[in-house]
Amino acid sequence: MTDELPSLREQLDAHGLSAKKSFGQHFLLDLNVTRKIVRLAGPFEGRPVIEVGPGPGGLTRALLESDAGRVVLVEKDPRFVPLLSDLDDGSGRLTIVEGDALNVREDQLVEGPAHLVSNLPYNVGTPLLIKWLTGPWTPHALTLMFQKEVAERVVARPGEDAYGRLAVIAQAVAEARLVMHLPAAAFTPPPKVASAVVHLVPRSDRPEKPLLKALERVTAAAFGQRRKMLRSSLKQLGGARLCDEAGINPEDRAEVIDLAGFLRLARATVGQARPTPPETPEGPTLARRKRS
Repeated sequence: MTDELPSLREQLDAHGLSAKKSFGQHFLLDLNVTRKIVRLAGPFEGRPVIEVGPGPGGLTRALLESDAGRVVLVEKDPRFVPLLSDLDDGSGRLTIVEGDALNVREDQLVEGPAHLVSNLPYNVGTPLLIKWLTGPWTPHALTLMFQKEVAERVVARPGEDAYGRLAVIAQAVAEARLVMHLPAAAFTPPPKVASAVVHLVPRSDRPEKPLLKALERVTAAAFGQRRKMLRSSLKQLGGARLCDEAGINPEDRAEVIDLAGFLRLARATVGQARPTPPETPEGPTLARRKRS
Protein backbone atom coordinates (compact mmCIF):
# COMPACT_ATOMS: atom_id res chain seq x y z
CA MET A 1 0.00 0.00 0.00
CA THR A 2 2.37 2.75 1.19
CA ASP A 3 5.22 1.14 -0.81
CA GLU A 4 3.31 2.02 -3.97
CA LEU A 5 3.29 5.73 -3.15
CA PRO A 6 5.89 8.22 -4.38
CA SER A 7 8.72 8.93 -1.94
CA LEU A 8 8.19 11.66 0.63
CA ARG A 9 10.76 13.89 -1.07
CA GLU A 10 8.99 13.42 -4.40
CA GLN A 11 5.66 14.34 -2.84
CA LEU A 12 7.10 17.44 -1.17
CA ASP A 13 8.58 18.55 -4.46
CA ALA A 14 5.37 17.78 -6.38
CA HIS A 15 3.31 19.90 -3.98
CA GLY A 16 5.96 22.62 -3.71
CA LEU A 17 6.17 22.22 0.06
CA SER A 18 8.94 23.11 2.49
CA ALA A 19 9.20 23.38 6.28
CA LYS A 20 7.89 26.51 8.00
CA LYS A 21 10.14 27.86 10.73
CA SER A 22 7.16 29.57 12.41
CA PHE A 23 5.54 26.14 12.93
CA GLY A 24 8.76 24.56 14.24
CA GLN A 25 8.67 22.04 11.38
CA HIS A 26 11.49 19.53 10.77
CA PHE A 27 10.52 16.58 8.58
CA LEU A 28 11.53 12.98 9.26
CA LEU A 29 11.63 11.41 5.80
CA ASP A 30 13.53 8.16 6.45
CA LEU A 31 10.88 5.42 6.61
CA ASN A 32 13.30 3.05 8.33
CA VAL A 33 13.47 5.52 11.22
CA THR A 34 9.72 6.16 11.36
CA ARG A 35 9.04 2.41 11.33
CA LYS A 36 11.40 1.95 14.28
CA ILE A 37 9.56 4.66 16.23
CA VAL A 38 6.25 2.93 15.55
CA ARG A 39 7.67 -0.40 16.72
CA LEU A 40 8.80 1.29 19.96
CA ALA A 41 5.31 2.74 20.39
CA GLY A 42 3.44 -0.51 19.83
CA PRO A 43 1.92 -2.95 19.83
CA PHE A 44 -1.36 -1.11 19.29
CA GLU A 45 -3.58 -4.20 19.06
CA GLY A 46 -6.22 -2.40 17.03
CA ARG A 47 -6.44 0.63 19.30
CA PRO A 48 -6.69 4.08 17.66
CA VAL A 49 -3.64 6.32 17.34
CA ILE A 50 -3.53 10.11 17.29
CA GLU A 51 -0.63 11.76 15.50
CA VAL A 52 -0.03 15.50 15.92
CA GLY A 53 1.86 17.47 13.31
CA PRO A 54 2.22 14.74 10.67
CA GLY A 55 3.57 17.14 8.03
CA PRO A 56 4.32 15.15 4.87
CA GLY A 57 3.31 11.89 6.55
CA GLY A 58 6.50 9.91 7.16
CA LEU A 59 5.34 8.69 10.57
CA THR A 60 1.79 8.34 9.24
CA ARG A 61 2.92 5.84 6.61
CA ALA A 62 4.56 3.70 9.29
CA LEU A 63 1.43 3.87 11.46
CA LEU A 64 -0.75 2.74 8.56
CA GLU A 65 1.55 -0.26 8.08
CA SER A 66 1.18 -1.21 11.77
CA ASP A 67 -1.53 -2.94 13.81
CA ALA A 68 -3.09 0.40 14.76
CA GLY A 69 -6.84 0.81 14.38
CA ARG A 70 -7.99 4.26 13.30
CA VAL A 71 -5.21 6.75 12.65
CA VAL A 72 -6.28 10.32 13.41
CA LEU A 73 -4.03 13.14 12.18
CA VAL A 74 -4.15 16.63 13.67
CA GLU A 75 -2.39 19.06 11.34
CA LYS A 76 -2.32 22.84 11.82
CA ASP A 77 -0.68 23.62 8.47
CA PRO A 78 -3.36 23.38 5.74
CA ARG A 79 -0.68 23.02 3.05
CA PHE A 80 -0.21 19.37 4.04
CA VAL A 81 -3.85 18.27 3.99
CA PRO A 82 -3.90 17.41 0.24
CA LEU A 83 -0.63 15.48 0.56
CA LEU A 84 -1.88 13.54 3.60
CA SER A 85 -5.12 12.82 1.79
CA ASP A 86 -3.09 10.78 -0.71
CA LEU A 87 -2.59 8.22 2.10
CA ASP A 88 -6.34 7.62 2.46
CA ASP A 89 -7.29 4.31 0.85
CA GLY A 90 -11.01 4.89 1.35
CA SER A 91 -11.38 2.34 4.15
CA GLY A 92 -12.26 4.96 6.75
CA ARG A 93 -9.21 4.08 8.79
CA LEU A 94 -7.51 7.47 8.26
CA THR A 95 -9.01 10.71 9.58
CA ILE A 96 -7.44 14.12 8.99
CA VAL A 97 -8.33 16.97 11.34
CA GLU A 98 -7.15 20.43 10.40
CA GLY A 99 -6.58 22.38 13.61
CA ASP A 100 -4.33 23.38 16.48
CA ALA A 101 -3.62 20.41 18.77
CA LEU A 102 -3.46 22.73 21.78
CA ASN A 103 -7.17 23.45 21.29
CA VAL A 104 -8.37 20.04 20.12
CA ARG A 105 -10.43 17.81 22.43
CA GLU A 106 -8.99 14.34 22.04
CA ASP A 107 -12.05 12.64 23.53
CA GLN A 108 -14.00 13.92 20.51
CA LEU A 109 -11.49 12.40 18.09
CA VAL A 110 -11.41 8.81 19.38
CA GLU A 111 -13.42 6.47 21.55
CA GLY A 112 -11.82 4.42 24.28
CA PRO A 113 -8.11 3.98 24.97
CA ALA A 114 -5.83 5.53 22.36
CA HIS A 115 -2.14 5.98 21.73
CA LEU A 116 -0.38 9.25 20.94
CA VAL A 117 2.55 8.92 18.55
CA SER A 118 4.09 12.12 17.23
CA ASN A 119 7.15 13.95 16.06
CA LEU A 120 6.08 17.10 17.87
CA PRO A 121 6.77 20.58 16.52
CA TYR A 122 9.57 21.94 18.71
CA ASN A 123 7.76 25.15 19.59
CA VAL A 124 4.73 23.45 21.21
CA GLY A 125 6.14 20.13 22.44
CA THR A 126 6.19 20.95 26.16
CA PRO A 127 2.73 22.61 26.32
CA LEU A 128 1.22 19.64 24.49
CA LEU A 129 2.85 17.16 26.85
CA ILE A 130 1.54 19.03 29.91
CA LYS A 131 -1.93 19.12 28.34
CA TRP A 132 -1.96 15.36 27.78
CA LEU A 133 -0.49 14.53 31.19
CA THR A 134 -2.67 16.80 33.33
CA GLY A 135 -5.84 17.29 31.27
CA PRO A 136 -9.15 15.41 31.50
CA TRP A 137 -8.30 12.98 28.67
CA THR A 138 -5.78 10.24 29.46
CA PRO A 139 -4.10 8.38 26.58
CA HIS A 140 -3.25 4.68 26.71
CA ALA A 141 0.41 5.53 26.05
CA LEU A 142 2.47 8.33 24.53
CA THR A 143 5.50 7.98 22.26
CA LEU A 144 6.73 11.47 21.48
CA MET A 145 9.76 13.02 19.86
CA PHE A 146 11.19 16.20 21.37
CA GLN A 147 14.39 18.13 21.04
CA LYS A 148 16.92 16.23 23.12
CA GLU A 149 17.11 18.69 26.03
CA VAL A 150 13.32 18.57 26.53
CA ALA A 151 13.32 14.75 26.40
CA GLU A 152 16.06 14.69 29.04
CA ARG A 153 14.02 17.02 31.24
CA VAL A 154 11.06 14.63 31.10
CA VAL A 155 13.04 11.61 32.36
CA ALA A 156 15.56 13.37 34.64
CA ARG A 157 16.18 12.21 38.22
CA PRO A 158 16.91 14.23 41.38
CA GLY A 159 20.40 15.71 41.37
CA GLU A 160 20.70 15.77 37.58
CA ASP A 161 21.08 19.09 35.78
CA ALA A 162 17.92 18.50 33.73
CA TYR A 163 15.78 17.70 36.79
CA GLY A 164 12.98 20.19 37.28
CA ARG A 165 9.27 20.81 37.28
CA LEU A 166 8.63 18.95 34.02
CA ALA A 167 10.27 15.78 35.36
CA VAL A 168 8.24 15.84 38.59
CA ILE A 169 4.90 16.42 36.87
CA ALA A 170 5.57 13.87 34.11
CA GLN A 171 6.78 11.17 36.47
CA ALA A 172 3.93 11.77 38.93
CA VAL A 173 1.42 10.73 36.29
CA ALA A 174 3.39 8.38 34.03
CA GLU A 175 6.28 5.97 33.77
CA ALA A 176 8.70 7.73 31.43
CA ARG A 177 11.63 6.25 29.46
CA LEU A 178 13.92 7.72 26.83
CA VAL A 179 13.90 5.07 24.09
CA MET A 180 15.68 6.55 21.06
CA HIS A 181 18.16 9.27 20.05
CA LEU A 182 18.19 10.95 16.65
CA PRO A 183 20.88 13.26 15.26
CA ALA A 184 19.96 16.55 13.63
CA ALA A 185 21.03 15.14 10.26
CA ALA A 186 18.05 12.75 10.33
CA PHE A 187 15.68 15.67 9.63
CA THR A 188 14.88 17.94 6.70
CA PRO A 189 15.80 20.71 7.26
CA PRO A 190 18.28 19.73 10.01
CA PRO A 191 17.50 21.53 13.30
CA LYS A 192 20.27 23.05 15.38
CA VAL A 193 19.83 20.40 18.08
CA ALA A 194 19.55 16.63 18.35
CA SER A 195 16.25 14.92 19.13
CA ALA A 196 15.07 12.03 21.27
CA VAL A 197 11.96 9.88 21.66
CA VAL A 198 10.27 9.42 25.04
CA HIS A 199 7.75 6.65 25.80
CA LEU A 200 5.27 7.36 28.60
CA VAL A 201 2.67 5.04 30.11
CA PRO A 202 0.14 6.67 32.49
CA ARG A 203 0.36 5.35 36.05
CA SER A 204 -2.59 3.60 37.66
CA ASP A 205 -1.83 5.49 40.89
CA ARG A 206 -1.62 8.94 39.32
CA PRO A 207 -2.61 11.76 41.71
CA GLU A 208 -6.21 12.92 41.82
CA LYS A 209 -6.87 16.34 40.29
CA PRO A 210 -6.68 18.41 43.54
CA LEU A 211 -3.35 16.83 44.47
CA LEU A 212 -2.01 17.25 40.95
CA LYS A 213 -2.94 20.95 41.00
CA ALA A 214 -1.19 21.29 44.36
CA LEU A 215 1.87 19.54 42.93
CA GLU A 216 1.93 22.03 40.04
CA ARG A 217 1.85 24.94 42.50
CA VAL A 218 4.57 23.50 44.71
CA THR A 219 6.91 22.67 41.85
CA ALA A 220 6.34 26.07 40.22
CA ALA A 221 7.40 27.80 43.44
CA ALA A 222 10.26 25.45 44.25
CA PHE A 223 11.88 25.40 40.81
CA GLY A 224 11.02 29.02 40.11
CA GLN A 225 13.76 29.85 42.62
CA ARG A 226 15.71 26.61 42.41
CA ARG A 227 18.93 28.05 43.85
CA LYS A 228 17.16 29.05 47.06
CA MET A 229 16.49 26.79 50.03
CA LEU A 230 12.93 25.48 50.17
CA ARG A 231 12.15 27.50 53.27
CA SER A 232 12.59 30.58 51.02
CA SER A 233 11.29 29.38 47.67
CA LEU A 234 8.14 27.93 49.30
CA LYS A 235 7.62 30.87 51.64
CA GLN A 236 4.25 31.82 50.12
CA LEU A 237 3.02 28.25 50.66
CA GLY A 238 4.22 27.90 54.23
CA GLY A 239 8.01 27.77 53.98
CA ALA A 240 9.76 25.90 56.79
CA ARG A 241 6.45 24.96 58.43
CA LEU A 242 5.27 23.29 55.21
CA CYS A 243 8.57 21.42 54.89
CA ASP A 244 8.31 20.19 58.48
CA GLU A 245 4.81 18.87 57.84
CA ALA A 246 6.07 17.00 54.77
CA GLY A 247 9.18 15.64 56.50
CA ILE A 248 11.47 17.65 54.20
CA ASN A 249 14.62 19.47 55.28
CA PRO A 250 13.75 23.17 54.76
CA GLU A 251 17.41 23.89 53.96
CA ASP A 252 17.35 21.54 50.96
CA ARG A 253 16.92 22.86 47.43
CA ALA A 254 14.33 21.69 44.92
CA GLU A 255 16.86 19.85 42.76
CA VAL A 256 17.48 17.16 45.42
CA ILE A 257 13.84 16.43 46.35
CA ASP A 258 12.46 13.26 44.80
CA LEU A 259 8.93 12.68 43.53
CA ALA A 260 7.75 11.21 46.84
CA GLY A 261 9.00 14.30 48.65
CA PHE A 262 7.20 16.68 46.31
CA LEU A 263 4.00 14.66 46.67
CA ARG A 264 4.24 14.99 50.46
CA LEU A 265 4.70 18.75 50.08
CA ALA A 266 1.69 18.89 47.75
CA ARG A 267 -0.47 16.87 50.18
CA ALA A 268 0.47 19.24 52.98
CA THR A 269 -0.90 22.17 50.96
CA VAL A 270 -4.20 20.57 49.92
CA GLY A 271 -7.07 22.27 51.71
CA GLN A 272 -5.06 25.35 52.68
CA ALA A 273 -7.01 28.16 51.09
CA ARG A 274 -4.72 30.80 52.61
CA PRO A 275 -1.43 30.99 54.54
CA THR A 276 -1.54 30.61 58.31
CA PRO A 277 -2.81 33.95 59.74
CA PRO A 278 -0.24 36.03 61.64
CA GLU A 279 -0.21 36.40 65.40
CA THR A 280 -2.39 39.13 66.95
CA PRO A 281 -1.89 41.12 70.17
CA GLU A 282 -4.30 38.73 71.89
CA GLY A 283 -2.18 35.74 70.99
CA PRO A 284 -1.62 33.46 68.02
CA THR A 285 -4.57 32.69 65.80
CA LEU A 286 -5.07 28.98 65.32
CA ALA A 287 -5.60 28.07 61.68
CA ARG A 288 -7.47 24.91 60.83
CA ARG A 289 -5.80 22.68 58.34
CA LYS A 290 -7.32 19.77 56.50
CA ARG A 291 -4.95 16.88 55.93
CA SER A 292 -5.36 14.55 53.02
